[in-house]
Amino acid sequence: MDGLILVRKASPATSHDVVAALRKILVQKRIGHFGTLDPLASGLLLAAAGKATRLFPFYSRLGKTYEGRIRLGFSTDTYDAAGRPTSAESGLYPDRPAVEKAIQSFVGDIIQVPPSFSAKKVDGKPLYVYARRKTPVEGRPFPVRIDAFEILDYVPPYIDFIVKCGPGTYIRALAHDLGRTLGCGAYLAELVRSGIGEFRLSDGLTLEEIRDFQENGLTERFLRPMESLLPALPKVVVSFEGAKRIRNGRPISAEHLEASGESGRALLPSDPATVVRLFGPDGRLIGLGRLSEPPHLFAPFLVL
Repeated sequence: MDGLILVRKASPATSHDVVAALRKILVQKRIGHFGTLDPLASGLLLAAAGKATRLFPFYSRLGKTYEGRIRLGFSTDTYDAAGRPTSAESGLYPDRPAVEKAIQSFVGDIIQVPPSFSAKKVDGKPLYVYARRKTPVEGRPFPVRIDAFEILDYVPPYIDFIVKCGPGTYIRALAHDLGRTLGCGAYLAELVRSGIGEFRLSDGLTLEEIRDFQENGLTERFLRPMESLLPALPKVVVSFEGAKRIRNGRPISAEHLEASGESGRALLPSDPATVVRLFGPDGRLIGLGRLSEPPHLFAPFLVL
């Protein structure tokens, strides 16, 4: 069983809990996910089964969309509602123009310091290990991209918001840093991941729905097959001999392309950095490749 599964994760399940449940439902060990979602957060989680797990470099870097609520007034050690207060509560809340101005200062390329309670590693250990031991260790700052950060509603002390951001962004850290900028402290009260790349939360299924489909033999209702994945990448169909060469990790030449179908030369990319999907004559996705040096045309770098 190979393909992509869109899961609607519920709180307080961890991303690991979802993967463990899918392994039991599908009776398959080779399952992973493309981007952790915090236990207190709910929403869309991309899970992969079988060979699809090898597409992690592509799906893990997709942009994310989040909707949630920030609570102004004090900060917490986890940067969310599960933590302990780390500051006295402030009863003075900024007006909306001040909040708008502060929020806009985070749009663009910024530097984040990961929360102490997070999976970011220092010297090979996740930060949460040090935090639970009460060992003071600060995570290394790293760059992230915030494409949009907007207020949906503001009724002090709560800010309802939407964020569109690049991979690796901690929304908890964004809430915490906003509180510091405003001078009143803040933490993330609620969070829903509503989108990943072109996928939306409405496309996802609960674990219970996936289990029901699996038990009734309706795998196609929840599993997106390999051939439908990465549709933005050009599709190249090869001959039987070309497929054999690709499976052996060898480059192919023009004579290994199918004479008919969607692999006509007019559709071949000219940029060497372009990744193409390589399909066999039977319509199966057999690998990913890039333009190669003459006399070869494409060289596979991922063989499925």
